[in-house]
Amino acid sequence: MAEQRTIAVLATLDTKGAEAGFLREELQRLGATPLLVDLGIMGEPAVDADVSAAEVAAAGGSSLEALRSAGSRQESSGVMAAGAASILRQRLEAGSLHAVLGLGGTQGTSLCGEILQRLPYGLPKIILSTAASGDTAPFVGIKDVTMMFAVGDILGLNPVLRKMLANAAGAAWGMAQNDRSIAPDAGVRGTIAMTNLGVLTEGAMHAIDLFHAAGFEVITFHAIGAGGRAMEQMMREGLITGVFDYALGEITDWMHGALRAADEHRLTVAAELGLPQVICPGGAEHVGLLLPVAGQVPEAWRAHRHVFHSPVILAPRLDASQLDAVGREITRRLAGVRGRAVFMIPRGGVSRYSIAGGPLEDRAGDAAFFAALRQTMPPTVRLVERQEAAEDPAFVEAAVATLIELIEDAGGGANAAAVAASPAG
Repeated sequence: MAEQRTIAVLATLDTKGAEAGFLREELQRLGATPLLVDLGIMGEPAVDADVSAAEVAAAGGSSLEALRSAGSRQESSGVMAAGAASILRQRLEAGSLHAVLGLGGTQGTSLCGEILQRLPYGLPKIILSTAASGDTAPFVGIKDVTMMFAVGDILGLNPVLRKMLANAAGAAWGMAQNDRSIAPDAGVRGTIAMTNLGVLTEGAMHAIDLFHAAGFEVITFHAIGAGGRAMEQMMREGLITGVFDYALGEITDWMHGALRAADEHRLTVAAELGLPQVICPGGAEHVGLLLPVAGQVPEAWRAHRHVFHSPVILAPRLDASQLDAVGREITRRLAGVRGRAVFMIPRGGVSRYSIAGGPLEDRAGDAAFFAALRQTMPPTVRLVERQEAAEDPAFVEAAVATLIELIEDAGGGANAAAVAASPAG
């Protein structure tokens, strides 16, 4: 007999009681064990909860009475999010949670999103939401959250909403049946995290083949903001053995408020955790601009070399002074490195755009960039310069060999056992 699957339902039962009750019935009909978690604080629940709002508030470090006295759902959201996440993590660690399904309007979606973003990768996470047809980034963040559009408001049962709720229940139940682990397969030496941009893809594909041949699996992250941040969160969750940080355009764009911007922590986490890493400033010589008008270069960038990455994405080359600043920002972020890190400069071009004959070729700009990296690189980071471009097979082969050597010196794929033992694994 298959293991009974528990699916948590997150809802404000003072306003979404009938809808949550319908979800409970649907999950039971499918053969799951529903766990209703009450996030409502302003009124009494319309249906019985399995985890009361008072229990959630207490787990979040407050009390339901105190939150009601404050009189604001917004002010209470941090407490309820922390409490619900703590309760769900405990159940996950005990093996009694297999999926989480939230529902709500804008406030409920925000609260459910905050909770789900605190849970580990691999656990199925779904939100049925009225906000799912717009920008979902604030609710999903960098976690594996699936959002479903409720179409109508989640306020009173009707034929359409019943079908939407039933679809959400079916999706959660189906995901909960999947026993696929996020731990590496048996015999794999560990997992490499690698950043990539479209201007580096040929090199990234070669690197993947090389890592596979050496017994490693590779998770490639599109380095356009969320990618780099997700990679570093996976490092924190113990999923990563070593890092090939092949693309640093996220730092360039962070400095210029552009499309690929990550955050102020980018490039600091591997050092904080002591993970072996090889770093290349791939794609850092230009910014990525999402254009308000397709094909139209903004006035501020018209004097710069530029190329259209797509009709709506412009890639203007930075000048020498701007690249000097980028180099210094990169090395500032590496100040916490205490070893196990190699920075590799591809003197032939940091992306396919800036190689000889490329649309962004600028040897004087390269010289300023590389000089800043040389002059300010922390002594704890080994600096290697090579004559090839970043996508050149010889450069990629040297980078991969260097990272594997760092991993072996550090004791090899230690993350595999840790992930296999984790609740999400």
